[in-house]
Amino acid sequence: MSARPAGAARRPSLAVVGATGAVGTVMLDLLSTRDDIWGEIALIASARSAGRRLRVRGQELEVRALTRDAFDGIDVAMFDVPDEVSAQWAPIAAARGAVVVDNSGAFRMDPDVPLVVPEVNPGEAARRPKGIIANPNCTTLSLIVAMGVLHKAFGLREMVVSSYQAASGAGQAGIDTLYAQLDKVAGSRVLGQRAGDLRAAVGDFGPFPAPLVLNVVPWAGSLAGDGWSSEELKIRNESRKILGLPRLKVHATCVRVPVVTTHSVAVHAVFAREVTRKAAQRALSDAPGVVLNDEPERGEFPTPSDVVGTDPTWVGRVRRSLDDPRAVELFVCGDNLRKGAALNTAQIAELVAGQLAAH
Repeated sequence: MSARPAGAARRPSLAVVGATGAVGTVMLDLLSTRDDIWGEIALIASARSAGRRLRVRGQELEVRALTRDAFDGIDVAMFDVPDEVSAQWAPIAAARGAVVVDNSGAFRMDPDVPLVVPEVNPGEAARRPKGIIANPNCTTLSLIVAMGVLHKAFGLREMVVSSYQAASGAGQAGIDTLYAQLDKVAGSRVLGQRAGDLRAAVGDFGPFPAPLVLNVVPWAGSLAGDGWSSEELKIRNESRKILGLPRLKVHATCVRVPVVTTHSVAVHAVFAREVTRKAAQRALSDAPGVVLNDEPERGEFPTPSDVVGTDPTWVGRVRRSLDDPRAVELFVCGDNLRKGAALNTAQIAELVAGQLAAH
């Protein structure tokens, strides 16, 4: 535990569960670059990763195995593990006295678990009857900060959303599959010109239902019934919960694209009040956590290659609907491993740390 001056307030202790995973690695990077508010930091992972040593804030810390005792003395625990692991272990950590901030889908729609985006609904973090706070899905997070700003200004009534989701949204397997497929097609100038050529050339589709390289795949997630995918329903249900709009109309189509990291979303948003392009731009440009990059006459608008590795939500291509004075179109990009996962989790944990300090 870090030494502190005599009489100084005790800083809260933190556990990072899933510290050796893709998002966990980003979490450790964030801990080393954001304000140093934590006392003891514990790194927790599966038994096969126990004993590894990872560097955090200039210290080398040994990874502990995930056990009940690992949460003794922990004030806040950030979880980035599969749904079934969170479902089992988050209640255990909460019972041991930790406030759990969970990045899985296990608790997002539980009515007794707040779903929090600090720029949109920070007050919800204080209402946690189960001792658990949920982090939204990375696709929802790619758009909800911007939409929260516009909802506050104009009163959101409906969204039509088309996502363009990166390979990393399917985990390390998605990244590895895209790179492997790139290797197989590199140098070819004919693949993709005849039906079936690309499928035969890449062979292994990995976690995707079709080749991702030189292609787009109109599917992300699992089958949710009646033709919908789980990712599409997450956008609908999570947006409603975060914004406090249980009857918000949301129509989503999720598409996987051959980008390594950073999700993009095209949104048609309808509001209760009339909205101009300049009014929407003004609201977005003044909002924390948002970067407005919207000068199409100069070829300036966000793309994944510009946004990857950054923390804000980037917005461009803002324009008023040609058919409805209450509607705007916009294009949003967000790094799905940072704000879409690790950063939002860290921001919630920091909110909780402030609440604990106040008491």
